[in-house]
Amino acid sequence: MTAAREVSEAAERRDVRNRWYLTAPALIIIMLAAIGPLFIMVVYSFLGKGDYGGVTAAFSTDAWFGVLLERDIFDDTLGFADAHMIIFWRSVRLAGVTTILTLLLGFPTAYFITTRPEKQRDIWLFLVTIPFWTNLLIRTFAIQELIRRDGIINNVLTGLGIVDEPLQMLNTDFAIGLGMVYVYLPLMVLPIYASMEKLDFRMVEAGYDLYAGRLAVLRRIIIPLVKPGIIAGSILVFIPALGAYVAPALLGGGRNMMISNLISLQFGQGRNWPLGAALSITLMAIVMVALLVYVRNASRSSARAH
Repeated sequence: MTAAREVSEAAERRDVRNRWYLTAPALIIIMLAAIGPLFIMVVYSFLGKGDYGGVTAAFSTDAWFGVLLERDIFDDTLGFADAHMIIFWRSVRLAGVTTILTLLLGFPTAYFITTRPEKQRDIWLFLVTIPFWTNLLIRTFAIQELIRRDGIINNVLTGLGIVDEPLQMLNTDFAIGLGMVYVYLPLMVLPIYASMEKLDFRMVEAGYDLYAGRLAVLRRIIIPLVKPGIIAGSILVFIPALGAYVAPALLGGGRNMMISNLISLQFGQGRNWPLGAALSITLMAIVMVALLVYVRNASRSSARAH
């Protein structure tokens, strides 16, 4: 028995070693492609600002200081970086509003698809995924054409006499929110549908048999059972919406920036690479907090389910 156990343990160790050998190339690529650039950003955030872009090989915390604070150029007093605070707040607010709106639109859409006959579900899912066939930039330009002053919506509204003059929708937070809702709506529909497809609708019928109203069935049966899909969809929408770049750049104009646009500005016209790196790490920290909240809620939901 001892010899057999030793042979078994040796074979197990050899199998583990072979698995490490097989996964080593993938791990190296992940470290170089993901952790490498992140490490460079962390290093850049602690270096000095170059005169014409780039960095200087001198340790400095000015970039992290400049994320939240700024020094007055006249009396050298400290104060909050109001512009950065406004942009951070706008980014979080628009990402949150986008998540809520996509949830309000995506939940009934997923419910509608789930309640269709099985042969029709694939067709509806196909229609939901059609926007992914088109480049994000083209889709954003399409929204821009719809809401500009002489676009389709304003022409229809003025033609019907609903408004006297074209509405200013482009270059506003409304335009950014509209563009992001349109872009990220499928990312909310698909996870909710995947969770709702597993729902046993006999429980819904049982709720109705017990004289529960529609709202009671929705609140006490459907939503708790599809909560993992709602959480997953919310995270899938909130994270990319928080770091959105194309929609704010094309639909928001230069005055309605989000965090990603501010980061791009620092690496471009601002020529302040350390501050751009510090802002990038700050954005990543916000995303990590959102992911931790998701993991915590998912763990609680799984524990309650068991």
